[in-house]
Amino acid sequence: MDQPDRIIRLRTVLVRTGLSRSTIYRKIAEGTFPAQIKISIHGAGWRESDINRWIEDPVSWRPRREGDEVR
Repeated sequence: MDQPDRIIRLRTVLVRTGLSRSTIYRKIAEGTFPAQIKISIHGAGWRESDINRWIEDPVSWRPRREGDEVR
């Protein structure tokens, strides 16, 4: 059975990727890193599956488009 997709916060993303905060936000702006999702008025996080997919292949990572196959 598949694990549910968790939402992870910035601190976890920093540790998992080894990137700095400024690099993460620059890469989001460039479209080469998963964008965060809003989870509350003042909170945001990332889908763990998106971060895992980026970690597997950071060079060729691109955002999923409508209709893309989920692996």
